[in-house]
Amino acid sequence: MKAAVLHEAGKPLSIEEVAVSAPGPREVLIRTAAVGVCRSDLHFVDGAFPHPMPTVPGHEAAGVVEAVGEGVAHIRPGDHVITFFTVFCGACEMCVSGRPSLCIDPSTRRPKDAAPRLSLADGTPLAPFLNLSAFAEQMLVHENACVAISKDMPLDRAALLGCAVITGAGAIFNDSRVRPGESVAVIGAGGIGLAAINAAKIAGAGMILAIDPVPEKRALAMKMGATHALDAGAETLAKDVLKLTGGGVHYAIEAVGRPNTAELAWTILRRGGTATILGMIAPGGNVSLPGPTFLTGKKIQGSLLGSTRFPIDMPRLVQMYLDGLLDLDTLVAERIALEQVNDAFDKLRQGDSVRSVIVFP
Repeated sequence: MKAAVLHEAGKPLSIEEVAVSAPGPREVLIRTAAVGVCRSDLHFVDGAFPHPMPTVPGHEAAGVVEAVGEGVAHIRPGDHVITFFTVFCGACEMCVSGRPSLCIDPSTRRPKDAAPRLSLADGTPLAPFLNLSAFAEQMLVHENACVAISKDMPLDRAALLGCAVITGAGAIFNDSRVRPGESVAVIGAGGIGLAAINAAKIAGAGMILAIDPVPEKRALAMKMGATHALDAGAETLAKDVLKLTGGGVHYAIEAVGRPNTAELAWTILRRGGTATILGMIAPGGNVSLPGPTFLTGKKIQGSLLGSTRFPIDMPRLVQMYLDGLLDLDTLVAERIALEQVNDAFDKLRQGDSVRSVIVFP
């Protein structure tokens, strides 16, 4: 099959022929229909986060099941599926306590002495990328790295649920549990931030503040449900938020991944408010909070993929889209071919694009 291979961080991906193994026990072979080009991919491509090489990046995808291995219980050939990179075992403490996004049980990966799922034409094994390696015509994944969805769902929109949307929406529905009338500030109006804004609207938030330095993204945020859009570069930003909200927001969602934006999320909370940090703060980055402010009852928490319970939450999000509640159409900036993946990364580096979605013929 054809795939985009990363041989060295900081270098362009190359389109190559890659061999894919047959499905083993509890594995599913998926024909990729669409995959989003996510900023999280960029962190690894540019080397901000280390990863074994060579590898095939990509982790926000949807497709159609072609074959299943022995023991697969819930997925069948012909199913339309969304993938997610935090594959879960279903039996560890995290899984049975309702936190499958935090599962790291090694049983979901192939044994070290087994053949690799993917390899280069010369036989060189390809390191699995976030359990998916989705920049490819096919994905070979554990059955608990995907969930079947309605075939009425367009797969180029469904792909976005695999990372950006479940992260942003999950931060609202699961991590924050926003109630009608409460206030929410979202820092960063990229794919994740826009999904959080849209989810806050669905949850009935009374005031939804979008904070971003790019005017075009602030305009998109208003379209997605924000009631106010503020320039992240304003010198009086924190004071403006406190004044506008009468003392701060109930919930702040950080969707950028920088120490200063995480600190801003804390600063703009009202007493007793909660900040959820979604962005990937690079190794070496530290967040500093003034000690006395803990006496205000504020809380700060991390989140991975919006604490999503995949088999339950993802079909519900699909239905929200089909019912006209969840806006995925606005998130798609362009549809491109696999060969344009490096151009899509350049647009992410510029910071003014929402989502480029690779669509396979």
